[in-house]
Amino acid sequence: MRWIWIDRFVEFESGKYAKAIKNISLAEDHLHDHYPGFPVMPGSLMIEGMAQTGGILLGETSQFENVVILAKVPKITFHSWACPGDTLTYTAKLVDVRPDGGIVECQAHVGVRLVADGEIVFAHLDRATQNTSGIDQKNFVFSMRLLGVMQVGRAGDGSMTATTTSAG
Repeated sequence: MRWIWIDRFVEFESGKYAKAIKNISLAEDHLHDHYPGFPVMPGSLMIEGMAQTGGILLGETSQFENVVILAKVPKITFHSWACPGDTLTYTAKLVDVRPDGGIVECQAHVGVRLVADGEIVFAHLDRATQNTSGIDQKNFVFSMRLLGVMQVGRAGDGSMTATTTSAG
């Protein structure tokens, strides 16, 4: 099963930054046990949401030709929490892009309140690994219609708005 921890992108500037949102709902099973009586979004799932935002940002730089995987989270700080009814806004800024991966600085906010911030390092799997791993990043992104979440800043007639430079 694939878990998607972002609902849609609200801003996307190719090769620079992305902003995505996650609406937290009490309908999500994990919130019933974390914590009973005070449901909050688990930190690990917020990290995954930031990683998905940053991973798609990095993957888009090569038109999803590379398999992008989370390699490590060298720095993360949780400042607050997010509860059902909140909208988490994930921001990822591309800091470094290399042939073997990349680094993003990321933040999670609820409104103006900073919930978490940190750094995520991604790796590109080499071609030999891609062929034997069974992972097809490009088909995953396209078959799961993830590019649809990147269609941001469109006017009612479908034209791009001025705030978007690359989004689909």
